[in-house]
Amino acid sequence: MSVFRRTALAAALTVAAAALSTAVAPPAPAVAGLPTAAVALGDSFISGEGAGAYSPVVDVNGISQGFPGWTAPNSNAYFCHRSPNASLFQANLPGIQDRFNLACSGGQPYDIANASVNRTKGRSVASQLDQLRAVGQTHDIDLVLVGLGSNNSSFTFGSVAEKCANRFIADAWTGWWEFWAYLGGPVEQKPCSDADLATPTQLSAATAETTAAVRQILTTLDQIDADGQHRIVFQDYTNPLPFDLASNYWEEDGRQDDRDKFRDLGAERYAAGCPIHRASLLPGHHFSSGLGSLVSSVRTTLASEFPSADLVYLNVQRAFDGARLCEQPTSPSGSLATPIRLQDGATGTFVTSLAGKDKIAIQRIANTCVSYFQTCQESWHPNVAGHQALGRCLTGAAATSARAVACVRAGDGTISVG
Repeated sequence: MSVFRRTALAAALTVAAAALSTAVAPPAPAVAGLPTAAVALGDSFISGEGAGAYSPVVDVNGISQGFPGWTAPNSNAYFCHRSPNASLFQANLPGIQDRFNLACSGGQPYDIANASVNRTKGRSVASQLDQLRAVGQTHDIDLVLVGLGSNNSSFTFGSVAEKCANRFIADAWTGWWEFWAYLGGPVEQKPCSDADLATPTQLSAATAETTAAVRQILTTLDQIDADGQHRIVFQDYTNPLPFDLASNYWEEDGRQDDRDKFRDLGAERYAAGCPIHRASLLPGHHFSSGLGSLVSSVRTTLASEFPSADLVYLNVQRAFDGARLCEQPTSPSGSLATPIRLQDGATGTFVTSLAGKDKIAIQRIANTCVSYFQTCQESWHPNVAGHQALGRCLTGAAATSARAVACVRAGDGTISVG
């Protein structure tokens, strides 16, 4: 072979290799020196559900969606309920210049890499990874807050809350022989058990599903982060209800919740924000603890797969201690969570009292939540003060040298992280 032919062949191979490299290489990171950013990914406990003042959200078609009205489809992007009062914006994060809330109320692991609108009951928004990539083009991402796992293909927080509250309300207003129906059919009247909320098999499946989604987040960050330096905080969930109700919510008109029909007690607990059987409270905390184990497991698994990654598990299960709904006699005043609130039709006016209402009225009011979930989706989420507390939790997690920290609220309301 002549020198000319060897030179020409080498040149051709060089060009081909360059073309192949361009075709298969991941997107180049944005240029270093960009403004720093903190980003929130995940579901309602991260998006700011319950904190109000929700911002318009750009939908999957690139159209900014403001409040579309109470009767609009719940799939509307606005109902991601991204609040400027969310914990991401409450945290003290030195060195962070800009903050981006990409979380969406109701978000599931599926929504991380896929457009949420493509699944049942998903919202019309692009995948959270696509939104994250857009941020990576203009900012150096230094902190990512991830809250994921309470909603998945096995169970969702909303369905769990709806199930237990509806059982209590049905039990309070109807006799066991009265088979009146909600839109979805007859509602059981017994307290929720552990198996009603999430079985071990379901939690195992949810853990695997969540791990796979968060693995995609870490992989994408490695591709797009300008300087390759970022902390990822895995936040779990706090229960809006106590282990037991304050004693003034135990009995009304001589009736507790372990007998047939107790309307006055039902109305009292609804007004206080906790329409729930006392016997359902412990299973609810088992469910919260299970979610904590899920998030911790995700962090542990991915830490072994990404040994150089800066991953922190933030346990917030005690962040609302002493200020949960109906934990104090004055509830919902002073609570860090939103009470369950329903509307009588999609009117925008919340029903704050069920006193004196008959079972037909109760059925109609409860069915509004079934038909127009946006009318009740704020229920049992952190309120503005609750997101402020979670913001203090995030402040500690962002600064810690530990790999796992717990955020605890003391009796005097102070928050510690350690």
